Amino acid sequence: MLEKITHLNELFDIYGQLLTTKQKRIFELYYHEDLSLGEIAEEEEISRQAVYDTLKRVAHLLENYERVLQIQKQKKENYELIRKMELAIEKKDFNGIKGLLEILKENMR
Repeated sequence: MLEKITHLNELFDIYGQLLTTKQKRIFELYYHEDLSLGEIAEEEEISRQAVYDTLKRVAHLLENYERVLQIQKQKKENYELIRKMELAIEKKDFNGIKGLLEILKENMR
């Protein structure tokens, strides 16, 4: 469950600006401020079911944005390349560094 929440929060950080104001607000109240469905429903003057449906819709939208744009995936791959470069630098493996830089450049295109 914690992995799912972390994953959704990472996607929200990347794609949150693509959501409506209301979708962002409900997501933030639930995942960032830890309010219950009932508390959000009361605050937003909507039903608990509407809150639940919005959270499901937002999760689906965020997953779809990632499936199409793959920004999070690319970011993780680039961090892994950087980690490998740091190890290669420690070992003074200049050929390895050069190869990793080429892969990183290719990923940036």
